[in-house]
Amino acid sequence: MIFRQLFEPDSSSYTYLIGCPETKECALIDPVLETVERDIAVIKELGLTLKYTIETHVHADHLTGAKKLKALVGSQIAVPAQEALPCADIGIQEGTAIQIGQLTLHPLFTPGHTDSHHAYLFDNGTQKMLFTGDALLIEACGRTDFQSGDAHALYHSIHDKFFSLPDETLVYPGHDYEGRFVSSIGQEKQRNPRLGNDKPLAEFVEIMDGLELSYPRKIDFAVPGNRECGECPPNVPAELRGPCAVEWGQQG
Repeated sequence: MIFRQLFEPDSSSYTYLIGCPETKECALIDPVLETVERDIAVIKELGLTLKYTIETHVHADHLTGAKKLKALVGSQIAVPAQEALPCADIGIQEGTAIQIGQLTLHPLFTPGHTDSHHAYLFDNGTQKMLFTGDALLIEACGRTDFQSGDAHALYHSIHDKFFSLPDETLVYPGHDYEGRFVSSIGQEKQRNPRLGNDKPLAEFVEIMDGLELSYPRKIDFAVPGNRECGECPPNVPAELRGPCAVEWGQQG
């Protein structure tokens, strides 16, 4: 397996590159519009071909790079099937594996942060790797106060789908805001202040209801743009529109 964890600092987002060393096919989980050129350069440096961009959910804090990557390198766009996005090539659902060359990625339906959120589980032969999107973060979890969020659903997604995995399963989150890179299921079961130590559902819901988080600064253009697989809507501020352009000379 070829693996890279890539970071976008403005939204503190992680993009994950998973590549098959035999076929040279790869996928990007949660690409970000601002880092499309960087991602293409990494893929070329590794001698890979981008087959899929794979979304965990419709993001509210950044625009996805999926549509731009498709325009530049011909990758297919994969999103949760429940979203029924006309711009998507593949509808992801639990029980239907995604093949990246000889590598197999298993979608897990994990609603709560959003109602169609999916995580992805990969077994590298030595250890399981779990790409949790915004459902489970390092010693935190995704918020549940917009986009059909549901604290009850998120609690059950994490406990039923994630905490049932082996403790040594590696946790790769969609974001981290404190310079951390990876956790494990065992660590989150013990140390996560919102969910750890068998915290009961009622207490978790109370915590989530009391967060009083600020309104996401990009949500008004990120959500509609991501429902078009990364199309920049007209209300993207002028100072942020630079990455919206497609530089066709990079194709190939």
